[in-house]
Amino acid sequence: MRFVLGLLLTALAAGCAEPPARSTPVGRMHRAFVDAGRPAWQGDGVRPLAATVWYPAAPGSVESDWSIGVFEFGRGAVDAAIAPGDARPLVVLSHGTGGSAAQMSWLAESLAAAGFVVAAVNHHGNTAAEDTLAPHGFVLPWERALDVSVLIDRLLADPAIGPRIARERIGVAGFSLGGYTALASAGARLTFDDWQRYCASRADEPGCALPPEATFTRADVDALARSDDKFKASLARAAQHRADPRIRAVFAIAPALLPMVEPASLQSVQVPVRIVLGEADTQVPVGRNAAHLAQHMPRATVTRLPGVGHYAFLAPCTLRGRLVAREVCADGNDVDRHELHARTAQDATQFFRTHL
Repeated sequence: MRFVLGLLLTALAAGCAEPPARSTPVGRMHRAFVDAGRPAWQGDGVRPLAATVWYPAAPGSVESDWSIGVFEFGRGAVDAAIAPGDARPLVVLSHGTGGSAAQMSWLAESLAAAGFVVAAVNHHGNTAAEDTLAPHGFVLPWERALDVSVLIDRLLADPAIGPRIARERIGVAGFSLGGYTALASAGARLTFDDWQRYCASRADEPGCALPPEATFTRADVDALARSDDKFKASLARAAQHRADPRIRAVFAIAPALLPMVEPASLQSVQVPVRIVLGEADTQVPVGRNAAHLAQHMPRATVTRLPGVGHYAFLAPCTLRGRLVAREVCADGNDVDRHELHARTAQDATQFFRTHL
């Protein structure tokens, strides 16, 4: 019994030990930007653009753990000084449906440690970082691409961050609906009418059924489309959507909604694109999406990862999360989430080093 207890205590001590210090500490700061040109979905205010920024921190900066709820969001030195040196490439990250900027921390930290400035925005109406969700945030996804463009504007104008960004070296990455967002920032186009037509006879197909995070019904969405002025204004913005010419490369992880995107718009994307798909993903089925990409975006490079499901790309979970939130925390015996994240982040780092 003593031997078993000793092994248990040793394992617990190892699990609680401090991770080795990075050769380049990662800094993290938060910004409460807004987009005064678009309204908030509810009330009379303007659209919030709450953002998190990661970057190489000055030597000696002290990192601390960051966790919220059932997720672990890595380590960072909050508000640390930015490491000295030349202006650095910028990568903007977009989270998945109902997620948050923090969910992308595993990728952001790796990129920042490799020398990039990285920023992610909480997409208004579609983020767990806000007290309430809004149907608009779920079914008007082109607003997310506008978030990316406005976030770049705000970052470049920020007196602390802007001078440290190499303005001609900007990329975008995202997961799930954030993967669509990354592609939309480079010119991929989805209209509400096309989405509705596609799903008219495919109600149960991924991308057509409402996600588990939704707190509304299809009838609610139909009512908004008929009567809500903000919803109607967003439909007009979708028709006017164009690629952001500052985006030089796209890294999309399990991008949602690909079959609904206008094929001609996928073909028009001119920047380098890399796509990562999980072969056990039921939300973004690998076969259908890989075939769609091969037909309409043949220049994109596609990586297929055996045994990997959709939620394996979420942030690592705490022990409590693995016990009480298995739907988003359990990845199967053959997938180590930390190893998957490290491998994917290394792939993204090499991709952006090559193309930025």
